[in-house]
Amino acid sequence: MERIPLKPYNLLHTPSHRVPLPSLTPPDERKPKRQSRLTNESPNKRVKLTPQSASDVSEDSDSDYYESNDPEIDDLVVVRSQSRRHTQYGSRTNFIMSLPAMSRRILPSTHAILRSFVSSHKSDVFKCQSAAVDGYLTPPYACSYSHAAKNGGTPHLAVATEQGSIHILDTSKRVDWDVEPTRTTLQPHHNGIFNVKWNPFDTHLATCSGDQSTRITCVETGTITHVLQGHNSTVKCMAWDPRHSDLLASGGRDGAICLWDLRLGNKQDNDGLIVSSPVIKIPGAHEDSPSKGKSRPRKGKQPASRSVTNVLYSDADPYGIVSSGSFDGILRCWDLRVQTTSKRTRVAKHKIPTCIYSSAIDPTTLRGSRRPRGIISLTSGSGPTAGLLFGLGADSRIHTYAFPSLSPQPSEFADQSLQASSFYVGIAVSPCGKWLVSGSAGKEGKGFLFDVSNAYRPSHAREGAGVGFKGQVGEVGAVDWAQGMLATCADDGTVRVWRPDVEVYNHCVEKPEESKWDWSWST
Repeated sequence: MERIPLKPYNLLHTPSHRVPLPSLTPPDERKPKRQSRLTNESPNKRVKLTPQSASDVSEDSDSDYYESNDPEIDDLVVVRSQSRRHTQYGSRTNFIMSLPAMSRRILPSTHAILRSFVSSHKSDVFKCQSAAVDGYLTPPYACSYSHAAKNGGTPHLAVATEQGSIHILDTSKRVDWDVEPTRTTLQPHHNGIFNVKWNPFDTHLATCSGDQSTRITCVETGTITHVLQGHNSTVKCMAWDPRHSDLLASGGRDGAICLWDLRLGNKQDNDGLIVSSPVIKIPGAHEDSPSKGKSRPRKGKQPASRSVTNVLYSDADPYGIVSSGSFDGILRCWDLRVQTTSKRTRVAKHKIPTCIYSSAIDPTTLRGSRRPRGIISLTSGSGPTAGLLFGLGADSRIHTYAFPSLSPQPSEFADQSLQASSFYVGIAVSPCGKWLVSGSAGKEGKGFLFDVSNAYRPSHAREGAGVGFKGQVGEVGAVDWAQGMLATCADDGTVRVWRPDVEVYNHCVEKPEESKWDWSWST
C-alpha cells in the first residue's frame, strides 16, 4: 500500500496557552512573568518587593499594580504597559480606569517605609526670610515642586510666603552643614500668596494672591509677564492645563471660576504690565441653582458666597475641570467645550460652561453630622490610584472620589490627631501614586502620611492608619512631593524636607535622646 506523506505540524495554528512553542533562542530574563504564561506554567502570585531606599521609590509600570484571576486581563495589562503608553482607550489612565475593580492588584503594605521618613536639622531645613526690615521669618503659605522634580530631576521647590515672595529652593540631599545652594527669590505680589504652580514646561510660575489677581512670572528673568484680573475677592486656587501652557483656571472666595488664555485679551496698565481678562467666567460655581417658588432673600440679607477652594484638570477628561467648594463635600465637573453665540449681536459671547457631573452624595455628612463640611484641599491619584480624587474635608477626614462620576467611595483616611479646620492645610499624592501626605492645623507642627495604594479596595485601605511626623512648630499647611522626598511648610517660617532612610530611622528609635539633636522622625 502506498504511503501518503504527512504534512508538517504547524505550530502557528496551535493555541500558545496550550502547547509550548520551541525555544530557539535563550529565554529573555527581562520578561520571566510573560514567558511563564506562554509555557503553560502556573507561576506564583506576583509580589512587589518593598523598596528599601529612596532610589527604589519610583512610579512603576501598570503590570506592578494590577492582577486578577483572569489571565487574559493580566496578559493584556502586561503587554500594553510594556509596548505602548497610549491604548485604544485613549490613554494609560483611561485604560487603567476601564479595568474592573476586582482586577486591581492588592498591594502589600508600605507602612514600614512611611515610618522611615526622617529629616535632618542640619541640611533639610530652609528658612523663609522676611522681606520687612523689622522681621526675621515669614510664614510660607504654599509650595510646589517642579514637574522635573517629580520625574527624578533637580528638586526645585517654589515656596510662596505671606508677604508675596517666592523662594525657589534646591532641596537636593547634601552633607550636614554644607552651604545651602543658591536660591532664587521673586516678588510678584505685595500680599499673601495662597497658591503657586509651575507651568507644564517649568519655565513660568503662576501665583494666586489676596490682591485679587493671579500673576505669571518668568523663572529665568524674574519678570511678570501677565496679570490676570477677574475675581472680586481673594484668589484661592489655580491650575494649569497640562496639555496647553497658555491655558489655566482659577477659583476665588467670590465663588467664581475664571478661565484664562494668555494669548488673548491683553492690555498694558500704567506700570507697563500686561493685564488679561478671563475668557470665560463661571459665577457662583458652587451655589445652589434657584428653584421655582423659592423665596429670595431680602435686600441686605444676601448670604455669603460659597468659595471655590480647588480647581483641577483631569488626565482622563481633556475637556473638563473639577472644582470643590467651601460649603460642602460636593465636587463638580465643568465641560469647557463652550460655544459662542453672535447671531443677533456683532460681539461674540461665550456660553457659561455646563456642570456635567457632580457628587450625588456629600461624604462629609455620612459620619453622623447633618451639617455639610467643605473641601479644603483636592488632589488626584496616579499609578495604582489613577482615576481617584482625594479631598481633605473640614471634618478632618480625607475622602475618596471616583472620576468621572465624582461619586464618593467607601475608602476614607483619617487620624485622631489630624486637624483640618484651617484654610491653609493641604494634601498631595506622591509621584508613584501610593502615598498621600497631609498637613494639620494646631500648634503641634505635625504632618501625616497615609498608604493609599489600595484605595480601590476599602477592606484593604486601612482607615485611620496614618503615620504622624513632627519637626516644626505651629500649623503645618502646604505640602508637596518630589521623587524620593516630600516638603512641609509650617507657621514657624521653615520648610522641612523628609526622606525615607531605614538605617537612620532605626538609629533614632534605638537612641532617641542622642538622635533628637540631629534628626526628626515619625512619632
